[in-house]
Amino acid sequence: MAGGKQHISVGFQGGQVLSLHVGDDQLKALQKVLGNTGWHELASEEGPVRLDLAQVVYVRSESSDLRVGFGT
Repeated sequence: MAGGKQHISVGFQGGQVLSLHVGDDQLKALQKVLGNTGWHELASEEGPVRLDLAQVVYVRSESSDLRVGFGT
């Protein structure tokens, strides 16, 4: 996974949530296919994950950049 890393949470119909660490490129690819049907494969630090896009309700992302101290 080149580039930055993101911690994402993928919410599904029924309330289940899957937490993953993915590269920026994987997150962008997922964002492009949201709203479609079918399956999408993500390469994550936890291993490959296949998502049924028809069941995805939301994707929440946070940067994995380390921050030290107060302020911006």
